[in-house]
Amino acid sequence: MSAPIAAAKIDDERLKQVSWLRQALVRPELGAICGAILVFVFFLMVAGDSGMFAPQGIRNWTLVSAQFAILAAGACLLMIAGEFDLSVGSMIGFAGVVIAILSVQWGWPVWAAILSAFAVCLFIGAVNGFLVIRTGLPSFIVTLAFLYILRGLTIWLSVATTRQTIIGGVGQAAEGDWLAPVFGGIAFRGLFQWMGDQGWIATFTRGARMGQPVVEGIPALVFWALGLILFAHVLLTRTRFGNWIFASGGDAEAARKVGVPVSRVKILMFMFSAFCACVFAACQVMEFGSAAADRGLLKEFEAIICVVIGGALLTGGYGSVIGAALGALIFGVVQQGLFFANAESSLFRVFLGVILLMAVIMNTIIRRMITGER
Repeated sequence: MSAPIAAAKIDDERLKQVSWLRQALVRPELGAICGAILVFVFFLMVAGDSGMFAPQGIRNWTLVSAQFAILAAGACLLMIAGEFDLSVGSMIGFAGVVIAILSVQWGWPVWAAILSAFAVCLFIGAVNGFLVIRTGLPSFIVTLAFLYILRGLTIWLSVATTRQTIIGGVGQAAEGDWLAPVFGGIAFRGLFQWMGDQGWIATFTRGARMGQPVVEGIPALVFWALGLILFAHVLLTRTRFGNWIFASGGDAEAARKVGVPVSRVKILMFMFSAFCACVFAACQVMEFGSAAADRGLLKEFEAIICVVIGGALLTGGYGSVIGAALGALIFGVVQQGLFFANAESSLFRVFLGVILLMAVIMNTIIRRMITGER
């Protein structure tokens, strides 16, 4: 090998030897892993004997974390693609009201109402993406407009059809429906009943539910969260389309020049974000048996914070679905942990603000390490 060729190989950035410490520091999940460990240690110390880590307590914060994770899965891929969706929270309330109106007021089968809600939400997601691509406006502006449009439309629809903002009766309409259990069912009831009979988990000692386990199974919401996180992670890290997502968020113009269909990628990511919002809405409607026009309030910001905690850069092109899932877990544990620790519930919002600021600062440091900026 000639000396010039050898020197060129040594100077090639791709062949540089990188220390394990630097490799670990630039992993997007690092901050979320450290945060999750600290949160668990903290609440083990302050609320370890409060029932937070008993089966019922674990179920509570797992459910809350799963809610965050469903939205974070969509928000994560969209942010890595370089865009934001601030209409997610309003879309949750909108989709829930659509399901309730179609099934309760119009008498449609619940399965048809749910599928119709998904179709409408996917269409709105596609419109969001199309407007962002065609107009060149920041996605922040376009989706902020849809945040207000959908919230106002949701309130108008519910009031115009029922004269109220809460629509009940979905639970009764869903009885015997084949699709409703997919969103509101509970799995492994028999296993949990057996564990209750064995004394491994607590059971009710009085009332109509005497002898039944306090935790009756695993809600469908948890399976949806795990499924969406797994799907998004595999899509992002194991497929060519995942590379397109990174490229679209990293440098859209450069990506277009090498053949990446940037416009299609971004529109599909807006649609996936809308899909996740509709999943959340359907699970919530089936759980409560009703829809409310004000549901989903501020969920768009909570989803973005989960993703930022998980290590995604606000500028796009970098992030991790696993990190976003850990961010969702942190949120769920903290929200329920404050309750078990008998702390003021409003402190949760203080936590959101503090951890968002810390995550953005850490992301800035990471970006500088990656790009060499000063």
